[in-house]
Amino acid sequence: MPSPDNQPDVPDESDARDGPESLPPIDCITIENDDGPDECAMFPRYGSNESLMTTWISAREGSYVDRESIR
Repeated sequence: MPSPDNQPDVPDESDARDGPESLPPIDCITIENDDGPDECAMFPRYGSNESLMTTWISAREGSYVDRESIR
């Protein structure tokens, strides 16, 4: 995974409170579980290895909805 040190266009995460336009890009992966529902893990695209250990969120299949359906 690229680190902020070698990415010249990495957004400044200190501006994340200014609104959705300034939030860092998010990546996600699907974790396929044999013994339970699949999960979606989301994390900052340009996070350092250290920060990725604590800066993530996961959701189990069936516990989330399409954003457009709740507007």
